[in-house]
Amino acid sequence: MKLNIVPARTGLVWVKLGFKTYLQQPLAMSGLFFMFMAMLSVASLLPFIGSALALALLPAATLGLMAATQEATKGKFPMPSILISAFRAGRQRLKAMATLGAMYAVGFLAIMAVSSLIDGGQFAKLYLVGGKITEELVLQSGFQAAMWVTLALYLPLSLMFWHAPALVHWHGVTPVKSVFFSFMACYKNFGAFTVYGLVWVGVFVMAMLIVGIAAAVLGNPGFAGLAMFPIALVFFAMFFTSIYFTFRDSFEATPGDDQDTAQPRNDG
Repeated sequence: MKLNIVPARTGLVWVKLGFKTYLQQPLAMSGLFFMFMAMLSVASLLPFIGSALALALLPAATLGLMAATQEATKGKFPMPSILISAFRAGRQRLKAMATLGAMYAVGFLAIMAVSSLIDGGQFAKLYLVGGKITEELVLQSGFQAAMWVTLALYLPLSLMFWHAPALVHWHGVTPVKSVFFSFMACYKNFGAFTVYGLVWVGVFVMAMLIVGIAAAVLGNPGFAGLAMFPIALVFFAMFFTSIYFTFRDSFEATPGDDQDTAQPRNDG
């Protein structure tokens, strides 16, 4: 497994490939993303352990969507069973993915614990358990500080686990090493990931503006809320589709790897 350094403009290519691949298999990718969300939502409903279990399942579930994207790039229709690819790769891979999930859950809950020191746990409770969001709550300085601290701490955690599931599943990297290599890949390709993130932010902002303008033209403010939900789901599905390409271009398989994920480039 070899780390690739890509130019900043590759970030835009990743977004374009996410759109292109999604549009090649829109029903499959949408359906799999909805199943992905449903699986995590159902897990989070379990008493006591629900939130932690959903967090622990996130790396494996994300790997499933990446595997689905890989199938779509081959012109194949990804079946629902591909979502559990991480659980069908043998006992060793299953144990490694479970360890990775536990590491992610512990890391995220640790961030929530830090935020609780700032506002007494209001933000963490709202995020993990749910509840009513009120203007009074959001305007509290402690709540806002906890939110920004959480975002600041979550960024490095996200980079550490961005490529980790794929490295464990496709390259046989140990969980601890996968987290290190994932962070280094994101760091070395900082320019590409910055462009990638900014373009996706721009896509979502543009979508909201278009829906807002349409609602104003129709004279129906309720249209914005009604239309934005399905549109957001589609764009999130495209976003998760694009994640595979960030991994594919950041690493190159070597003869010692268990499986080569390299695909013929078709980035036009």
